[in-house]
Amino acid sequence: MNSKLIKALKLKMQPVAVILTNDKPAEGLHLKEGTMGGCVAAMLVGASKTNRIAYFNRKAFGCPGGGTGLGFGDRYGRFPIDCLLSTGNKEMAAQMGRAGSEMAEGERFYKNPELARKWVNSLPFTDVPTEYVVFKPWGQVTEQDEPKLIIFFANADQLSALVVMADYNRGTNQSVTAPFGAACQSIIFGYAEAEKDNPRGVIGFFDISQRKAVDRETLTFTVPYKMFQEMEGNVEGSFLEMHVWHKLQERQ
Repeated sequence: MNSKLIKALKLKMQPVAVILTNDKPAEGLHLKEGTMGGCVAAMLVGASKTNRIAYFNRKAFGCPGGGTGLGFGDRYGRFPIDCLLSTGNKEMAAQMGRAGSEMAEGERFYKNPELARKWVNSLPFTDVPTEYVVFKPWGQVTEQDEPKLIIFFANADQLSALVVMADYNRGTNQSVTAPFGAACQSIIFGYAEAEKDNPRGVIGFFDISQRKAVDRETLTFTVPYKMFQEMEGNVEGSFLEMHVWHKLQERQ
């Protein structure tokens, strides 16, 4: 499907559409049911880079953070996410058979477990109404598809353009948010924005433990599809057609 916005940005990685459906894709990347192996963020990146569809359901979503990020409700349950994100718990790590993992020492993204739990409680948990969540590379999106979200992978210049375009037709200076979460959890923040009359774009992929999945200059920008359509409709006549943007794209 053609897009003036995507063409103007000259992205290195193609955007990915998040599609909610009850129809299982005929083929695509997917995780083994009943295991915690695999990473949703890595599969999101893979869908973009390889032009392959990836899909998930409530029996196959990788880790608890991934299931939560995809919109399969609060998947943390009794998982000690507050310890993992903060100072760790060696005894608990040993009991889980993960004595040498990050669980023992913690990832130190929060100062203590109480603050990490406060973060968990702030998440906009979502239970999507469909069986499957599908990642579809933009090159495979058709007019018949009904994406919920569009996820861009952008460098600093491209991200700057997306931030400007997000507010181009509004003038509110309140059209973007940048919350911390697991690398895949911009998806649930995107779901929450999709319910608003004036949704915001979500800057993401701040998860230090998963930054290795993308180039060092890359972040994500997630928008509800209706916001993508708003931005798409405003490309003509905007700075994206002006010399200053074209000149900026010449640098390496």
